[in-house]
Amino acid sequence: MMAPTSVMTPPISIRLACLQDVPALERLIPLSVRGLQSAVYSSAQIEAALGLVFAVDRQLIRDRTYFVVEEGGAVIAGGGWSRRRAVCGGDHARSDEDDASLDPTQEPGRVRAFFVHPEHARRGIGRALLLECENAMRAAGFFDAVLVATLAGEPLYASNGYVVLERETVPLGGGLDLPVVRMGRHLGGRDGTP
Repeated sequence: MMAPTSVMTPPISIRLACLQDVPALERLIPLSVRGLQSAVYSSAQIEAALGLVFAVDRQLIRDRTYFVVEEGGAVIAGGGWSRRRAVCGGDHARSDEDDASLDPTQEPGRVRAFFVHPEHARRGIGRALLLECENAMRAAGFFDAVLVATLAGEPLYASNGYVVLERETVPLGGGLDLPVVRMGRHLGGRDGTP
């Protein structure tokens, strides 16, 4: 009788992204968006948003506020936070105003650019990335966090204490809009609450 074998899964690790990760992220983002957003957005919305709303933001990588998740050496997810004004989108058409720094004692940090490979969805990876970002924001002196969630991402953030601040749309051009949800959460501190 043969002993049962177990399937070993490669270890999962979270680390700060570097500019060498950009090609892997550029492959990951369309896979993530097309695979995980198709239940809430049309193909036309998804394709129009790719490269505009759903894109690599190299400034987050340069600021050392963007993380990647690896499994067996392959990038399977990415997500980060920002101390700058921009709340979403890639870095291709960013204005100087969007790149201005925030005052952490007066303004919330921004949770940004979460993408998970569809084959790795619903395994706690997004939650782990969010915790990593929140810890880093607290360490940088931020008391609050805001984000712009996709409709598919809203349940993840709601289950982690984020509340809806506003429902809005991002214009995509060609008569298309992308419905999104601005959400926020107190990270603890300033007023003595946890």
